[in-house]
Amino acid sequence: MTVYGNFPGSRPRRLRTTPVMRRMVAETRLDPANLILPAFVREGVDAPVAISAMPGVQQHTLDTLRKAAVDAVAAGVSGIMLFGVPLDEKKDARGTAGTDPDGILQVALRAVREEVGDDLVVMSDLCLDEYTDHGHCGVLTEDGRVDNDATLERYAEMAQVQADAGAHVVGPSGMMDGQVGVIRDALDQTGHEDVSILAYTAKYSSAFYGPFREAVGSSLQGDRKTYQQDPANVRESMRELALDLEEGADMVMVKPAGPYLDILAKVAESVDVPVAAYQISGEYAMIEAAAEKGWIDRDAAILESLTGIRRAGAQMILTYWATEVARRLGR
Repeated sequence: MTVYGNFPGSRPRRLRTTPVMRRMVAETRLDPANLILPAFVREGVDAPVAISAMPGVQQHTLDTLRKAAVDAVAAGVSGIMLFGVPLDEKKDARGTAGTDPDGILQVALRAVREEVGDDLVVMSDLCLDEYTDHGHCGVLTEDGRVDNDATLERYAEMAQVQADAGAHVVGPSGMMDGQVGVIRDALDQTGHEDVSILAYTAKYSSAFYGPFREAVGSSLQGDRKTYQQDPANVRESMRELALDLEEGADMVMVKPAGPYLDILAKVAESVDVPVAAYQISGEYAMIEAAAEKGWIDRDAAILESLTGIRRAGAQMILTYWATEVARRLGR
């Protein structure tokens, strides 16, 4: 046997010898408290509706949504983000179902708060796209462009009705200029100073949103590239971040998560507010599809993807696997 003195003097493999050793020295920990469950509630159905592009995810009835919220609490999940799916005949150019106190999202918010109270942080998607007949996130001008400032007026109304319905947190996702400031003013002026804003600060125009369109019954024609961010840009995100913080954002988000870990890390290093990332429908669907084919280990891939998002700096992760993963972590 050839002896090479003390070479190698440093042996990092010593810290990988057993599962308990690896767990003890892990630099990044994923906890149920890091997780938020996005959930869809559909108007006018008496049974859950499966979303074909997102195996295992469904459009809930109010009753099954209540159960999902209870299950999330039991698993240790921190929050639930609600998306409403109205009847097609209730969609119009201004998305009025989104500001109707008896609209599906507001009814769902009240139902979940009634069921779980403050045991779960109840969040609401604040955007018009689910409620407009054209599928865009705002009010359109006569020539078909999204009117930024007219849309802000609608967002202010949405913030008030969602807060009235019991949202702890509103999540403006439309990427309109000035949306956080307008929403903060609207909340403060109506006695909702304690309602937080989770700003969709860096929301990129992404091909990975595809399955979500089915999930919310989107009526979109065309794309959202004039208001969502260009995937090629980094400085643009940092500019959006500065504006959101100046306008009063309590938390900030990067969306999608996996393809934008560099943006997530840069944001996390730059702020002193909580940072979220949304593992979106396409990210979910790819893992589920590959696992169904037998090409990857599903459970290991899910945990690896979430650990990567956490490692990049997200304190909160919106993921459709939230309850499932929280149960696994809690074992």
